[in-house]
Amino acid sequence: MFSTRILQALLLTLSLGTLLTACARDTPTAPPKPALSDPSAQLDTIVLGMGCFWGAEKRMSEVPGVVDVESGYANGDIEGSYKAVLAHERAVQSGKTRQRNHAEVVKVSFDPARTTLETVLIKFWESHDPTQGDRQGNDIGTNYRSAIYTHDQAQQAVALKTRAAYQQALTKAGRGSITTEIAPLKTYHPAEDYHQDYLKKNPQGYCGLGGTGVNYPGSKPAVQTPAAPRLDGKALAFERQLVVFEAEDCAFCKQFKAEVLDSWQSPVPVKSTLNPNAPTGWKLEKALFATPTIVLFQQGKEVSRYTGYSGDQAAFWKWLGFQLLTPAQQKIAFEQGTERAFTGSHLDEKRPGTFVDPITGEPLFRSDAKFESGTGWPSFFNPVPGAITLHEDGAFGMKRVEVRSASSGIHLGHVFDDGPAPTHKRYCINGNVLKFVPDAEK
Repeated sequence: MFSTRILQALLLTLSLGTLLTACARDTPTAPPKPALSDPSAQLDTIVLGMGCFWGAEKRMSEVPGVVDVESGYANGDIEGSYKAVLAHERAVQSGKTRQRNHAEVVKVSFDPARTTLETVLIKFWESHDPTQGDRQGNDIGTNYRSAIYTHDQAQQAVALKTRAAYQQALTKAGRGSITTEIAPLKTYHPAEDYHQDYLKKNPQGYCGLGGTGVNYPGSKPAVQTPAAPRLDGKALAFERQLVVFEAEDCAFCKQFKAEVLDSWQSPVPVKSTLNPNAPTGWKLEKALFATPTIVLFQQGKEVSRYTGYSGDQAAFWKWLGFQLLTPAQQKIAFEQGTERAFTGSHLDEKRPGTFVDPITGEPLFRSDAKFESGTGWPSFFNPVPGAITLHEDGAFGMKRVEVRSASSGIHLGHVFDDGPAPTHKRYCINGNVLKFVPDAEK
């Protein structure tokens, strides 16, 4: 029931000291807050719940005139700490308590001389989905409820007015009813230091997808003009298709493109989009909550997804490998298994061509480097330059050298020093984790 993000946060809590050291070393400190237009002026504040406060903090800080955004916990009946909120939510979901949990919130401080509460709330409505009840995307629980917590009747009136206006826009767009709680602020606790300015300090954080895509009446789309069109399901590969859901100004999307997509040779076709909806006529199993999200569709339906990317190419290819490979292939690729001699594929393959990684499609061995070793496994005396990596292997009491694919990291086999000239190497490879691509006929 709890999302990957919650599990990551629990690990973050347990190893806070280490993580803070890493953040200080690897990333710059957060930029200074905007200055007041009049240093003697007093700020106004509003407390808002939009699901995960990491993304909420980033979104609300983008409003001109907002001077500070602080993550925190509000309007619960328990201790105000991240550990207490997570533990209490588990108790709530298991029916062990009726005490109310805090909502993850941000306290938005703004300069009334530069912006208005209505402007702040317009950003609030447009930056999350206020129709989801106790959740935002994959983050599920009462602590992720949408909320506006006010400090006086004037704020209450503006909150109710903007809710009514945005509901009209949602209804016109065919969306559901707003579930946002609007109530006086009763309790507020600032979140721990490591949650403050989280996405500025942590390059591993997610880029949020934003809200419903429905504009507040009279407001102008800030970036997406016109809105990115949905992919046409009829123009994609119905049997098996990867779709990369991206967002504007998402550094991790650009990193994924540069490190993975720009050199894509995988047998699975891939398509990128800025629209968070499934291709027309196709179906997503659940809402997207981060970018990039890579979704594998089969027969027009989502079968698996990979959420977020921080430069770990091996983890991405392993995820895709588990979708593409058979159980027997998975055992070889990810558990260092070995097929029985004379049972694997490509043992007798002699056509001109290239043996490639079955996941990435990257070349591994050319057929002119293949020779008959009599061992029962496809054997080569030379790999394609840069295609493999070598690793010491002491399994089963033997001292061997393991061969892995450099592109996906999967186990291929072992290399021995009893091959033919000119290398005198024998790359003994499991044929079941090779894909053969014959040369094009001239």
